[in-house]
Amino acid sequence: MSVHEDQLRAALRAVAAGALPRRRFIAQLIAAGVPLPLAAALLAQAGPARAQSPFVYKPTRRGGGGVLRILMWQGPTHLNQHFGSGAKDTFGARMFCEPLARYDREGNLEALLAAEVPTLANGGVARDGLSVTWKLKRGVTWHDGEPFTADDVVTTWEFTRHPDTGAFTFGTYAPVKLVRKLDTHTVRLEFDKPTPAWAEAFVLSVVLPHKHFAPYIGAKSRDAPANFKPVGTGPYRFVEFRPGDMLRGELNPAYHLPNRPHFDAFEIKGGGDAVSAARAVMQSGDYDVGWNLQVEDDVLTRIERGGRGRMDFAPGGDIEYLLLNHADPWKEVDGERSHPSTRHPFLLDPAVREALAHLVDRDAIQRVIYGRAGVPTSNFLNNPAAFNSRRAGPGFDLAKANALLDAGGWVRGGDGVRAKGGQRLKMLFQTSASAPRQKTQAIIKHSAQAAGIEMELKAVTPAVFFGGDIANPDTNTKFYADLQMFTVTRAGPDPGRFMELFCSWLVASKANKWNGRNITRWRNDDYDRTFRAAEGEVDPVKRAALLIRLNDIVCNDHAIVPIVVRPKPTALANSLQASIGGWGSEAASVHDWYRG
Repeated sequence: MSVHEDQLRAALRAVAAGALPRRRFIAQLIAAGVPLPLAAALLAQAGPARAQSPFVYKPTRRGGGGVLRILMWQGPTHLNQHFGSGAKDTFGARMFCEPLARYDREGNLEALLAAEVPTLANGGVARDGLSVTWKLKRGVTWHDGEPFTADDVVTTWEFTRHPDTGAFTFGTYAPVKLVRKLDTHTVRLEFDKPTPAWAEAFVLSVVLPHKHFAPYIGAKSRDAPANFKPVGTGPYRFVEFRPGDMLRGELNPAYHLPNRPHFDAFEIKGGGDAVSAARAVMQSGDYDVGWNLQVEDDVLTRIERGGRGRMDFAPGGDIEYLLLNHADPWKEVDGERSHPSTRHPFLLDPAVREALAHLVDRDAIQRVIYGRAGVPTSNFLNNPAAFNSRRAGPGFDLAKANALLDAGGWVRGGDGVRAKGGQRLKMLFQTSASAPRQKTQAIIKHSAQAAGIEMELKAVTPAVFFGGDIANPDTNTKFYADLQMFTVTRAGPDPGRFMELFCSWLVASKANKWNGRNITRWRNDDYDRTFRAAEGEVDPVKRAALLIRLNDIVCNDHAIVPIVVRPKPTALANSLQASIGGWGSEAASVHDWYRG
């Protein structure tokens, strides 16, 4: 493998921005045949990685900051995080509602609605791993004036755990056998077995108010008015919402953190595209925040020269990847396509799946498109370092892809497209509409064509593709295509919940309102067994090994094809002081944002 100058420059920029770990940079160069001394010398050119100074909130009073203006080219379409399948909906919900604790930029837990983070030392975490006790913060009120109590935590668990609710966050709460109210401000989570990932419940998603959701547990869950007019405990109160277009909130005068929020109100504008959002922050200065900027890095660099803002790349474990449909998207069963009982007509062939893995040119995609905002990877699970697999994975190899298809009996026809048993290798490849994704589609299609695979490309409006409308056929959870591509967001540094995406019991279907997290419809008994073992393993070393094995099982089977790890790219106005977290929603620390 050769290393080109433009690849090196992009990688060095990523190191300097903190988006590419220095050790990984060295490893990539050595793997490409660059001697260690030369690799180290090149690394020195990047200078020290830009370290974030500890964030300090400076305002000394609540309010006075005017309007916080946020531009989201994918506007929120739902304001109950438990029903939102995309990061855009989590962002919108987090402006109003809060979890018991959150992860900071470095992946440390910080109490929000909890009085303290449970630990072994303070007695909150049981040594046998069978329970966790949360002490709740006193004096917190919901936006309607009701006090925040243990009843709200219990109701949230009951709401999400009920099978007829169809909560997208069902898996987060599934390990919790019981949430026991010990007193008005203490709850104990009890588990059937030792649960090392205890922090996922009530940290990865928000707490719901008992008053507004207890009557809607189960089949009536979608009828709750607070799904679209949230009542939370957060820094802002709901004012107005037009799904996909606009969201407004005003300062919560009773917010439980002192001198917060700084802004008197916020406005989220949805729509447009990521390039326009970048310009609106860093060139014209019309907005304070540009969310999730899926824009080629060279374009961002030029826009950044406008001088009114800067790019922030928050490290994390988000992954852009290619999903292969294991169900048949063209066969209808009881009015449902991609029904879990069906089998894909050619993607279950190992030769086809492995060939596709060799047709994704990650290096070109990173070099031409992502730059600082993408690190090539052949693994699904990336970061923290303890969970990184040593698996190299298949690289881009057009000759290998052709050889695999030849050996598998897929013969080229007169039009160059391969077929076997009357089945042509023609695939519908869909993703959300954005310049980087359409360019990535084009790169993959070009390689596929050279291997005798015909691809039809489809771009879906992001608000629809990532939306929760169960009547719309173009959502990513419906997966009415052969292939699709998007980024899956890591909610926290612990990857237990993240690796749940491929468990057989979470296959997306009409029965669970397409909220099952296993969108590929892939099933593997070894994967299921390993996941169950990891769920209950309290030894951190053994658990890390099991989670790495999960990565290797799904990647070696080529059920998916990882492309790049994606630090969260956010444009911030120069006047805005904000610590954007790489774990969970970018709005997780919105209470601390201020102008200064």
